[in-house]
This record gives sequence, structure tokens and C-alpha cells, in this order.
Amino acid sequence: MRSRLDSLLDALLPVFATFAALGVGAIMLFILRVSPVEAYGALWEGAFGSTNAMAETLVKATPLLLVGLGICIAFRASVINIGGEGQMIIGGILATQIGLTFTDWPGWLVIFAAMVAGFLGGALWGGIPGFLKAYFRVNEILSTVMMNAIAVQVMNYMLRGPMIDPAQAEKASKIPQTARLLEAFRLPRWAPTRLHAGFLIAVVLAILVYILLWRTTLGYRIRAVGQNPHAARYGGIRVRRHIVTALLLSGAFAGLAGAIQVYGVNYRMITDGSASGFTGSAGFNGIVAALFGQLHPIGTIPASIFFGALLVGANKMQRVVQIPSALITALNGLVVIFVVSSEIWRRRRQRQRLSRDETDDAPPSIAENINTSKEEGSA
Repeated sequence: MRSRLDSLLDALLPVFATFAALGVGAIMLFILRVSPVEAYGALWEGAFGSTNAMAETLVKATPLLLVGLGICIAFRASVINIGGEGQMIIGGILATQIGLTFTDWPGWLVIFAAMVAGFLGGALWGGIPGFLKAYFRVNEILSTVMMNAIAVQVMNYMLRGPMIDPAQAEKASKIPQTARLLEAFRLPRWAPTRLHAGFLIAVVLAILVYILLWRTTLGYRIRAVGQNPHAARYGGIRVRRHIVTALLLSGAFAGLAGAIQVYGVNYRMITDGSASGFTGSAGFNGIVAALFGQLHPIGTIPASIFFGALLVGANKMQRVVQIPSALITALNGLVVIFVVSSEIWRRRRQRQRLSRDETDDAPPSIAENINTSKEEGSA
């Protein structure tokens, strides 16, 4: 019973952390003389108050879920992928190029080829840090962050040069964007909302990632490398290969998120010169969604929906109660900090339970045996 209660508490820690963050946000709202009840009511209404609101929430959740699935794979191998932004960009560029080049292909074939191109582009961008980590011991946090910066510069060059919309090329103030994709190349939508088939694809992939990690030999080896690379190597598992594989797959899902963002939402590659101009910071927010879901593919589904709702509802909250946009950013940051902190606390609790169980299972000491014998003799 104690073990079950501990597991339940661990599962609910991100929820408690979210409520704690919203509580701090309520204090900030009160200081600004805004009713927290009215503000959070507007947030809920903006995220779930109508069919269109729920659709927008799921649209926002789609890239978070795909990036989060990649994060789940990477973390199970005990490597950290901070490069989701760059991987989304590279995946989006390659997917867009497919749609702009093969305009005479059938729509379904172009969509399929674009998804594959985005998947492979993200895999390449994630595999490079994986290779450097496995064979040269380069810290993957630094390398993935630097790959983000490189991807941004590649995007800015391509969207201002070779891939720029011909209609913008002749203008003095050129908008960095590509031409619009043909209507036949767009992912199916649930009219009249913007909800597209990408969300269904992401949910199906979450189930497949669960099967991969817990029902296949490859998944077992990835998790073994993450638990103890020395024991995995002793057991015959090629540790370096599986580190590279984990970051390859992690980047691949982020690249697929970039492709779906183009074919399901924007219908072109467009940016304001920064990574978030295209990704909407999904490469970073997907990490938090994965942590909120306890780094489990199935748990990442509701976690992504929650953060999608937070992003969509915050916009309406700002309009209704007229609060500064900086407060919205601060509120999102509070949720991120509290959720990440809850993961650290959960791991600490696991170590404490492990230490407690080892103490309970340890054989009695010599002094305890002597005292027990004396008590039995006196009796």
C-alpha cells in the first residue's frame, strides 16, 4: 500500500506543481488589481470554451507532443536533447522543398514524401550531436544548442535567398517566406476549425513509441544504456550505437513536427528571423510536456494538450483582463520552473525509497543477533 501511494504521489507531482505555479500567478494578478478568478476563467474559456477553442488547443499540442516523444526516447537513453528548435527548422525546410519542387505529383504522395523528408532531416540534425557525444564525449546539451543556432542561420539564408517567395523577391522590404503550397498538398482539416490530421498522426506515433520502448529489443537496449551504460556494455549492448540511435530518433520526431507545422498550419515556411518565428518555441516547450508526462509517451499526450491549452487560453486571458504580455510569459515560465522542479523532487524521492528499501531488506547486524539470543535465553 505504501508503494502504491508513493507511485500515485509521484504521478501527481506535476499536477501539484502546476497548481502551485498558478497560485503564484494568482498573487501576481492580485497585485495588478486583477481578479484571478476572472483571469483563469478567461484562460479556461479560451482553451476549452468552444469547438474552435478546443481545436486550437489541439493544434498547439501537436508539435509539443511530437517533440515530447523524441525527448522521451532521448531521456530513456540518459541523453538530453535541447535541439528541438533546430531539428524542427531543418525538417520544415526539407519538407517545404518537397512541396515546392514536385508540384506535378499527387497530393498524397507529396505529403508522404514531405513527412519522410522532415523525419530524416530532423534525424540528421539530432544524429550529429549523438555521434559527437558517443564517439568524442562532446556534451550533447552544448552541441544541440549550437545546432539550433546553425539551423536558424540556414533558415534565414534559404528564406531570403534560394527559397524566397518569387512575389517577395522583387520587393524592397522582403518578407522571409517561401511560396504557398498547393491546396492539394495540405493535411486534411476538420472544417471549419484549423484542426488537422497531424494531431491524429502524433497520437498514433505516441502509441508506437510506447511499443518501441517497452515491447521491442531496441527499446530495451536504449533503456538499458540509460540505466547503466557499463552494465549494458558488459551485457553485449553497443552503447555508442544506441546513444546515436536515441538522438537520431529524438531529432526525427522534432523534424516531423516541423514538417507537420508547414503542411498542417502555415502552408509555407515563414519566420521573423528567429527560431520561434517558425516553431513557436515548441522545441523547448516539448521538453516540459515530456517531463510533465513523466517521460512516458502515453503520458505526454495529455501533458501536451494541457500546455497547448495554456498557450491558447493565455491569449484570451490577456485580451479579457487587459494584463501585460510580459505577465503571460512570466506565468508560462512559472509553470515550466515548477514542473521541472517537481521532476527533480520525484527523482530524489525515488532515491530515498530505494535507500529505505535497501535498509529494510538488509540482514540483521551481529549486535542485533546477540541481543536477540540474550532475550531468547532469558525467556
